[in-house]
Amino acid sequence: MPAVKPLAAEIRTALAAITTATLTTILLKKGLRNVWLRGAMPIRTGQPRLVGRAFTLRFVPAREDLATPESWSSPISTRGAIEAMPEGVIAVVDSMGVQDAGIFGDILCARMQHRKVTALITDGVVRDLAGVLGTGLPVWCSGAAAPPSVAGLTFVDWQRPIGCGGVAIFPNDVIVADDDGAVLIPEALVEAIVPLAVEQERMEAWIMDEVNRGIPLPGLYPMNAETKARYEATKGRGE
Repeated sequence: MPAVKPLAAEIRTALAAITTATLTTILLKKGLRNVWLRGAMPIRTGQPRLVGRAFTLRFVPAREDLATPESWSSPISTRGAIEAMPEGVIAVVDSMGVQDAGIFGDILCARMQHRKVTALITDGVVRDLAGVLGTGLPVWCSGAAAPPSVAGLTFVDWQRPIGCGGVAIFPNDVIVADDDGAVLIPEALVEAIVPLAVEQERMEAWIMDEVNRGIPLPGLYPMNAETKARYEATKGRGE
């Protein structure tokens, strides 16, 4: 299994200031359209924007001889995966979008919080909702359900390529999650994406200031040559 690579502090800090909406625009310009994880939405309002390396977990459909409560004691289990998670990762779980089996409950989420995992993201659901909220672990999911994972899913592995919310995610890809959901940045593109996204945020902030001054949108958003020249001049003045 691939080791989790440290994420440079400057990259983490930069991405924490960039919306997932901006990131999807920048990634689209790079030719990547399928980067937003469907079904993974914040479990509560007010969660901070979070950034981390993807630590992947994978479920497949339940098979009666394997998906049993006894399987929770197996070395290949969600419990084993949690104990392998290093500090600072974002656990990304392929639950196949199953809505009637909660993958993690309050005890597992509490352990993840104790291990300083940054967040849990899944296209499925959690269980013991009040308890999960009480752990303080930031969670992005598609809801809650009372039945345990083995009622509809079989856990098979961690730190392998997965599909979560219809998006291909590999270990060490970078995830950014905020109120608009969770977005994948491929590991090989992170260093190229960050400066472009920082500039996009700066440009859009300037455009918003212009809108608030009453400037009409045609020629402003998107910029025509005259507007772009005005914007570039502000960078020279450090505005």
